[in-house]
Amino acid sequence: MIYKQFKDKQLSALGFGTMRLPLLPGGGPGDIDQAAVDQMVDYAIAHGVNYFDTAKPYHAGHSELAIGKALARYPRESWYLADKFPGHQVVKGIDIPLAETFEEELKACGVDYFDFYLLHNVNEHSAKYYMDRSRGCVDYFVRQRELGRIHHLGFSCHADAAGLEAFLDMYGEHMEFCQIQLNYLDWTLQGAKEKCTLLAERGIPVWVMEPVRGGRLAKLDADSEAKMRALRPEESTAAWAFRWLQTVPQPTMVLSGMSDLSQMVDNIKTFETEKPLTAEEQDVLYAAADRLSTLIPCTGCRYCCAGCPMQLNIPLLISLCNDMRIDAPMNAIARYDALDEKRASACIGCGKCRIACPQNIDVPAAMKELVALREGKKSWIDVCIERDQAAKALRAEKAENQ
Repeated sequence: MIYKQFKDKQLSALGFGTMRLPLLPGGGPGDIDQAAVDQMVDYAIAHGVNYFDTAKPYHAGHSELAIGKALARYPRESWYLADKFPGHQVVKGIDIPLAETFEEELKACGVDYFDFYLLHNVNEHSAKYYMDRSRGCVDYFVRQRELGRIHHLGFSCHADAAGLEAFLDMYGEHMEFCQIQLNYLDWTLQGAKEKCTLLAERGIPVWVMEPVRGGRLAKLDADSEAKMRALRPEESTAAWAFRWLQTVPQPTMVLSGMSDLSQMVDNIKTFETEKPLTAEEQDVLYAAADRLSTLIPCTGCRYCCAGCPMQLNIPLLISLCNDMRIDAPMNAIARYDALDEKRASACIGCGKCRIACPQNIDVPAAMKELVALREGKKSWIDVCIERDQAAKALRAEKAENQ
């Protein structure tokens, strides 16, 4: 295992993110397969992984319980645990009391302190809460650090570079690390390069989330994968995404939301050695990224689902929309038709999902597009024209409201 120095700690370069844990057959988001989680944690620790990341919203609140149980079987000093304060949910009208929430998280994880603690999902919407000094959010967690109940305080950020800079201007002196979405697709698509430059200037280490974009970068088009196998026959498609990260100087921690043991085995194998991509190999990935950039950039985080009044499985619907954008495969059509009343046509366009989305996806527009692709039988050209018109209207509406 590769290790990175962070202050007085040696951190495994690969961390185990627990947003996408294995589920029991037929179970919902909270029905975690504890035996499978235990097995994954056993393998991770045996192979040098010492950093584990969870959050209250993951798996409907059950992620903290599952990882806490799995880690409790090992000495507390042998692993590092990160948790997060879900302040981003306050802007959705959910009451998130500071002290009560923090105590609940410690109890759920079965620990007396968190090695790492983050303000969760600082973005253009949640900044209204986090940057309101009268609420005392940052002050509270700085105090918990002083008391030793948090050893290192940081934040995760889905804001653009300007939003990140504004947050750092206000609270940068208190932040020890920043977790951003970083992969070869988002290097330019979401301005990750600009964010890395900004964080480097401030001397703040980078933690990586979504290195394979919720699994989307683990499977590419056939032509891209053929070129990759020709250059590195021994490495998986997902490994290429991690190798690309080894060409970026800042990352201290790379989190992967592994959902089964086979993914963990492959990822740990990748992190046994540093093998950054050559210029030729990077060109192969950037060409693949160009092909992917026309797809809706959903990572499957499910933040959009919590407030949906129609209880739609939005990540699934967006995945089906992406499939149908390419060639409308029969399995995608069959899966969509089986959804019955939970199809995209049930969307009422309330926009709560759009506010909750870290990727700033216009979910109602995507639902309309899916309806057009599957139910409306419109041509792809017609759908593109309508999507562009909807995007222009949304931009105009935002400009008018600012």
